Amino acid sequence: MSIPVLDFGACSLQNEPDVSDEQLCSLSEEMKTAFLKVGFVFLKNTGITEEEVARVMDISKKFFLQPEELKKPFSRGNFPNSVNHGWVSMETERLNPRRPGDLKESFNLTSLDPDTKWPSSEDVKDFQEILTSFYQRCKELSLRLLRVMALSLGLDPEVLLSAHRFIGTDVNSTTLRSLYYQPVNSEKAKQDQVRCGEHSDFGTFTLLFQGSEGLQVQNRSGDFVCAPCIPGTVLINIADLMQRWTSDQFVSVVHRVLLPSNGDSSTRQSMAFFVHPDDEALITCCDGSNKYPPITAGDYLIERFKNSYGQN
Repeated sequence: MSIPVLDFGACSLQNEPDVSDEQLCSLSEEMKTAFLKVGFVFLKNTGITEEEVARVMDISKKFFLQPEELKKPFSRGNFPNSVNHGWVSMETERLNPRRPGDLKESFNLTSLDPDTKWPSSEDVKDFQEILTSFYQRCKELSLRLLRVMALSLGLDPEVLLSAHRFIGTDVNSTTLRSLYYQPVNSEKAKQDQVRCGEHSDFGTFTLLFQGSEGLQVQNRSGDFVCAPCIPGTVLINIADLMQRWTSDQFVSVVHRVLLPSNGDSSTRQSMAFFVHPDDEALITCCDGSNKYPPITAGDYLIERFKNSYGQN
């Protein structure tokens, strides 16, 4: 399986959002083919630069390298208005519930509420500003992607755009997730433990910015293959609610990050922007079928979090 690379230049954030019908039609057909056959696609020329990505990864790494006592006050679960916001420590999350806790930590930016408490020590004093700015850039790119995806499905773009009106508010669960995989001694890991267990993403689609290789993607034959890391690109994958929406036209692909080989002490960093519909958006099959029962985006997410973090 080869993940295609598409040129998103016509819809780049560096350009005005007005794109000719011919350009949109061509791009939407290429994207449709990629999502029908693979479920993943690399986009180049999105308008988000390598320098922007490096900046957000750099400040994130400074946060993760702090002592645990400085990170703990910002733990996920400490923000009543945004249950998914905050720091997730090593082995807290199990994206494959049949495995031990994942050997990674993360910081989830879900709430843009100005009253939200943020790390502010000298080493990470720009943490809030840099992550929030990158969130907004990813949001802008995602809205352009939604328009192209709608056209690839033969839908009025407003069908998808109207279900994502509140990205960045407390009634939408779209999340920018900074991920850090510490060095691992594979011989000391628990049986069947990995850096990130096999899973599909929960929402509409995901933007992934990778600092290095390590991601594995399941192909249509059920085998896992290594996804490359292509500088200057964004890796896009379909998520569960989009699969339901499209009655399995677009498939949410399972992926994972295994342990490094023995003797490999390298770290891994990535930034994932998980695009979700508004919590109250009702997800029904867009072809009019009843292949999946209607469900709100918020209710679906709650069920998936129960699997990843336990019932509480």
